[in-house]
Amino acid sequence: MKMPKLVNRYCPYCKKHTEHTISITKKKNPSSLTYGSKVRARRRGRARGKGNLGRYSKPAISKFKMTGKKSTKKTDFRYECKVCKKMHVQRQGFRAKKIEFK
Repeated sequence: MKMPKLVNRYCPYCKKHTEHTISITKKKNPSSLTYGSKVRARRRGRARGKGNLGRYSKPAISKFKMTGKKSTKKTDFRYECKVCKKMHVQRQGFRAKKIEFK
């Protein structure tokens, strides 16, 4: 997918629309879990003494329909404001095999 190198965007630091340069970074590991998901994961392991919670009456995950590796990765753009030189990240990524800046 072709993207422009410069784009007009809202800068949260200048609090106005300015020109931004786009750079792409590698997706970070999802190790920075939110507090809620850490607690949820902890509670999941707390199911001791309650039988198998129906775990073995379900088929293996490999038998589920929607499994397998995804063929694309989500983008992780960093936008650098040309006025204040500060960087901010995109809100949502989109899936693309290859990104090219023109």
